[in-house]
Amino acid sequence: MKKPTIGILAHREGNLFPNSKFLSDLVTEGRKLGASVYVFSHKDVKEVSRTIHGFTPIAEGRWAGATCPWPDVVIDFCRKLYKPFRDMRRRKDLFVYANHKFTYKWKAMKLFAESDKLKRWIPKTFLYSPQALEQMIEKYDLVYVKPGNGTGGHSVLKITKTGGGYRLQGRKKSGRVVATPVMTKQRVIRWVNRWVQAEKIRSGSFMVQQGLDLQLIPGRQADARLLIQKNEFGNWKVTGKVLRVGAENSPTTNLIYGDGKVLVFKTFIKARFGLDKAKKIELECEELAHRLMEVVEERFGSMVEFGLDVGIDVNGKVWLIEANPKPGHMAFIKSKEMATYRKSIRRPIQYAMYLANEQLGEDTNDPICEEAITETNLEMEDL
Repeated sequence: MKKPTIGILAHREGNLFPNSKFLSDLVTEGRKLGASVYVFSHKDVKEVSRTIHGFTPIAEGRWAGATCPWPDVVIDFCRKLYKPFRDMRRRKDLFVYANHKFTYKWKAMKLFAESDKLKRWIPKTFLYSPQALEQMIEKYDLVYVKPGNGTGGHSVLKITKTGGGYRLQGRKKSGRVVATPVMTKQRVIRWVNRWVQAEKIRSGSFMVQQGLDLQLIPGRQADARLLIQKNEFGNWKVTGKVLRVGAENSPTTNLIYGDGKVLVFKTFIKARFGLDKAKKIELECEELAHRLMEVVEERFGSMVEFGLDVGIDVNGKVWLIEANPKPGHMAFIKSKEMATYRKSIRRPIQYAMYLANEQLGEDTNDPICEEAITETNLEMEDL
């Protein structure tokens, strides 16, 4: 059978691939599995000659550029949704994709909240408006204002009701954390209106969401990151879970700023809730993940993987905070679960090979990239 050629679509700017350890590991794992795998960006597509200027790692921090054959299947791991990429991604005549396009967080949460399969896990969420904010801070002691198209915890604002008013904590687009007390509801609304204008990501809107008491460790926000992926037979399997703990007084649990930590999920949940309840929580998290993929694929088509941010409140109730079709995998390294990390790298390639073999049939030709024609230093930078 013909060796499958898998293209990994990613963002490249100059000679830098962000998240390049992850991308490098995908290529390396693909080689072990018997596939020809390379990384490319929308700028590297040579449509006339039906070739790709693809990149493969040759040493730590160094990549070789080569003329590569047209991919049998493309996995879209590009996180920069700028116009040239979106224009290419809309075309249905160019590539066979392993994962379909998804949507913005606000539209996704609206879909989930309206689904009978998921709505019991969804906190109250509305498109941001001053009126919606006022209603939410009147009803709940904790409220979040989030960008409907954000990632990495950027532009997220936490509003906590206190004895003398409110406390606002947010992470700006720059990554800087800000905090301020605000005495009255009217001032909160004015402050947040300025925030959503200043911290808007591209032209996206914001959403306002019911806050949850996730301080499983006093003074720190905690949530579970669950990774569900297709395996080599095209079936959804939960690959792993970790518990992410934010820095003290941080409004988010995101790890990209280096101020949080990652714990082994089972160990922590068992210690916090006891064995019996911990088992129920874990099973419910997995049920949520499988139901979510049913809803997503019914609406958007086939996917490769999803990362779920799952809130487990102080009473052990499970909530879906958000879902991401292009999640990071580094949390498993941070929790020292290297076998799970390796499985998380292997499964997307295995699924892409499964799709490619369906496309290829019994052709025995074996395409490989031509000898490298350029060599580029690309820094190893993880998101």
